[in-house]
Amino acid sequence: MAKHIFIIAGFFLSFFLLVNCVQAQSSKKKKKKSTIVNKHVSRKKTISQKKKLPVLVPLVKAEPVVIAADTALPKMVTITSAFKPSLGNAAKIYFSAATPVIDTYKIPLTYNIPSQNLFFSYQPVAINPIAMAIDTSVHWENNQYIKLGWGNYSTPYAEAGLTFGNGKKSIINLTGQITSSKGQLPFQQFTKANMQALGIFNSSMNEYTSKLYYNNNNLFKYGYTSNIGFSKNQLQQNFNALGFEFGVQNKQRTDFGIIYHPQLKMDYFFDNNGAAEYNFTGIGALNKAVGRVFALDLALTADVTSLSKLTAPSNIQNNIYSVKTSIQFNTPNFKLNAGVLPTWDNNNFSLLPNVTAEVKLDKKKLILMAGWVGSFTKNTYHSLSLINPYIEQPPSLLNTKVTEQYIGIKGSKGEHITYNAKLSFVRWNNQVLFVNDTAKNNTQTFNLLYEPSLTGIKFHSEVGYTVQERLSFIGAFDYTLFTSEQLYNKPFGILPLELTGTLRYKVTKDLILKSDLFFWDGAHYRTANLQTQKLSPAIDFNAGAEFSILPKLNLWVQLNNMLNNKYERWNQYQVLGFNVLGGVVYSFQ
Repeated sequence: MAKHIFIIAGFFLSFFLLVNCVQAQSSKKKKKKSTIVNKHVSRKKTISQKKKLPVLVPLVKAEPVVIAADTALPKMVTITSAFKPSLGNAAKIYFSAATPVIDTYKIPLTYNIPSQNLFFSYQPVAINPIAMAIDTSVHWENNQYIKLGWGNYSTPYAEAGLTFGNGKKSIINLTGQITSSKGQLPFQQFTKANMQALGIFNSSMNEYTSKLYYNNNNLFKYGYTSNIGFSKNQLQQNFNALGFEFGVQNKQRTDFGIIYHPQLKMDYFFDNNGAAEYNFTGIGALNKAVGRVFALDLALTADVTSLSKLTAPSNIQNNIYSVKTSIQFNTPNFKLNAGVLPTWDNNNFSLLPNVTAEVKLDKKKLILMAGWVGSFTKNTYHSLSLINPYIEQPPSLLNTKVTEQYIGIKGSKGEHITYNAKLSFVRWNNQVLFVNDTAKNNTQTFNLLYEPSLTGIKFHSEVGYTVQERLSFIGAFDYTLFTSEQLYNKPFGILPLELTGTLRYKVTKDLILKSDLFFWDGAHYRTANLQTQKLSPAIDFNAGAEFSILPKLNLWVQLNNMLNNKYERWNQYQVLGFNVLGGVVYSFQ
């Protein structure tokens, strides 16, 4: 009985302890500041107490006092913390004002600036008084003027000019000129007249050019040596030329990189002795850019001439067809044109070279140039009469084939000086020569000879000096050393040396001075008994001035052959001596 009482008492005691542990754990969970560590510690203590209960049961049997001591609350360890959860301070980005870093890298830029200097092959022409050219660099104005004058040797002079258009979309120039002189020798007289209409029309894409002209040159073969009497009709040379030209060129390359420039030229020439010549020239030029530095150049040319005359042969045909092909390579410092020029000269085929190169030396304005080129000079009755107006009607027409290998330099010095020089080796085939007729009563007429092969070394140089529009000077020097001839012993009628110079000086707004100098060594000629002789050297100095006296009225004066040197350009033809002309220029603007 007592055993059962102890067992029941032990049971209730264990139950009571278990209830207290559960309440203690519940109170811990209600505390907000308790940590997970506390939970683990208390749980372990209670579990340890539970494990010890079976061990204590036998002790209760032997020692009741021990059972009374176990009625106390179990020992517990409570850990508290003042930790308060909070977010950490966020990192803040601070911006400080600072100047950007200087970029010392330079981007290379290439500029292709065209040359500001123009070089033309200088060809001396007869000096005639003309009005001051209109400055096209200023605002376009339509000007109309008339120029009249008179001089010794019974020399009247008249010139007129008219301009129309707005200078942008259209420009039309009409000019006309007539003059004549009569010297002291029998039949030493001439009359020259010319009229010309030039039109330039612009559209958004193209530029159209047209030209209509008429030229008349009436003179006499006064260089006869016979004592027989000649009539004017026997000595008269009256040349007339009427022509038309038309061309079109696009202003900018097309979408395919093409620039086109077709041209059409027609010329009708006739004299007072029954000769008439028709000349037709058609040119189709095309240039296509390939990339930035390469281009293809193509030009087709047809030059057809027909000469009819009363003497045999009554009809002469002279035709040239050519196809110009080349590849161009252009950079700021180097330019190369390489191609060929296949040409059919009256059904005779020739393959001509077309190679030129230009190299800019260092960064200076000095260019080295070299080339090997070939071409044909078309010889017609019209073109030959412009060289020597005392020729006979051509019995035949042969074209001159020219091949040239050259090397030279060109460039500028400072802002005012330009120069160029070229040394070349030239070969001429069928070069035209002029000799006096050997007939006793016809030595005043020049016959045409064709030299099959003529070679020579030629030197050409030019120098120019320009100061804005106030002062301009250009001088040229040409020397040809003929090294070999195949058929004739001398190049009759060709000047071996020429020196020319031209000066224009605008002293004030109302005063302009000008002068020209010509010097050449005499050409070889052939006498009636087929002897070769040489003409004397010649020099010709001219000067002129033009100044204003009223807002629309100017006075002008021209002095020709001031040294009174009666030289001969062509054998037996003495030129006029000292010649003075003067007059007025009235402007309608």
